[in-house]
Amino acid sequence: MKKLNFLLLLGFAILICSCTKEEINDIKTDQKKQTPLSKSKIDNEISRILKEKGSFNWSEVSDLMLWSAVLNSDSIVSIGYGNKAFDISPEDKTHLSKADIITQISNSAEYTRRLKKGQKTLILENKTLNVIDVKTSSLEMISSLRNKPDVRYIEPAGYSYFPENKMKSSSGCGQTGETINPDDYQLIAPNCYVSWAYSINNIPAAWETSTGKGVTVAVIDTGVSENQPLLGNSFNNGYSSGRTIEKFGTYIDSWNIWSNNYDGVNDKCSHGTSMSANIASPRNDQGMPVGVAYNCNLIVYRATSDVFLDDYHEQAGVAEALIALANRPDVKIISMSIGHYFTIGKIEDAIKYAYSKDKLIFAAAGTSLEYTTWAGVIFPANMNETVAITGVTDASNYQHGAFNHYGAEVDFTVIMERYDDKTRTSPTTGFNKGEIQYIGGSSIATSMTAGIAALVWEKYPNYTRAQILEKLKQAAELYPNRDANYGYGNIDAYKAVN
Repeated sequence: MKKLNFLLLLGFAILICSCTKEEINDIKTDQKKQTPLSKSKIDNEISRILKEKGSFNWSEVSDLMLWSAVLNSDSIVSIGYGNKAFDISPEDKTHLSKADIITQISNSAEYTRRLKKGQKTLILENKTLNVIDVKTSSLEMISSLRNKPDVRYIEPAGYSYFPENKMKSSSGCGQTGETINPDDYQLIAPNCYVSWAYSINNIPAAWETSTGKGVTVAVIDTGVSENQPLLGNSFNNGYSSGRTIEKFGTYIDSWNIWSNNYDGVNDKCSHGTSMSANIASPRNDQGMPVGVAYNCNLIVYRATSDVFLDDYHEQAGVAEALIALANRPDVKIISMSIGHYFTIGKIEDAIKYAYSKDKLIFAAAGTSLEYTTWAGVIFPANMNETVAITGVTDASNYQHGAFNHYGAEVDFTVIMERYDDKTRTSPTTGFNKGEIQYIGGSSIATSMTAGIAALVWEKYPNYTRAQILEKLKQAAELYPNRDANYGYGNIDAYKAVN
């Protein structure tokens, strides 16, 4: 896969070699005052902050470290301007802040040199959010902009944080079907599988009242497989009828930061297919797993290539998808089983925009490799505007699933893993026709909760987001108490719709 972060792994030395002469001159000018930190030093400091605080924001680091990270991000900087993520009315006048920033950049010697060579400086100017992406390698410029009162954040766009422990979904991008233990499903009419995880969370009982009909759920992920007809031409199959599936693509699979060529809607990973199937796979007659809200409408965005949002185009794609979904009145729920250790400014702004449009946004708390279990709840699940979900086993005392993140930001949990066998998670419709896969982690827990919310919203179509969320809380095992690591606990789907 062509990803910008592959180049970044080669280190700062190769980045210098690949810079233009003008960028090298800018770096050398700054180096008279400061020497850039090595990538290993940057990553070590990030790891220290993550272990100490559980989260990381570029606002916490020095100008030197920020500048050094920018040099390791193809010199791309995201600048959030104004006093809010987006303008509510013309009176906000944040366009003046943007104009001032662009003027300052345009008056720089670096800009003049790039202009003479016919090179661009402004990469992206968002029409909805108060953020622009520019190209700069000047420490002086970064420090100056950072000190402006109308600049909310400056970040190295697409910085690739690669300690030896990269966060990943427990499902990864595997596209191969698996043999399912017969104890992990039931066969129901008209001829489909029901996951044991559905049964233990009381989802089949909830179907007596609601199946998600008339509710539109959106998934922002890696897209949907063109090889899975149950998420295509057979979306209306068996007991599922009269509903729609829409597919969009906002991801650009290119090394070129200037590229604007989307790579389509089709999943090349499998993760997005799994999440979409878990929410909305039809109650079919083909011997395949059913989804939680098998009569809901589904919108799927291919906004990223995988679950870890470390690439510039992935971050831009997710923000674009959020804005588009925010502007659709029919969308009630957004499910995001994707994330990053860092706060990503433009995605944070886009989530705030979607939240302002009354969207109920579920986000995965995170699922890591064995040696990243020290990490806390990841972004964007750690935002106030999202509902954070993690997965637990079927043990009686709330044991988090293998490598599932947990912490104070978690709102709900979902049982999705056998306590005595971490490989036995929830059977889900697979990447290819006729195949089934085990899918676990906070990812599957998040999409399952989004499906349960759709069941509740069908039962109470006039409820607000806050009222739907309150119904979920009241149906949770620990309510009205809140656990320090697991929030309100496991949701009983039947109680939520009755």
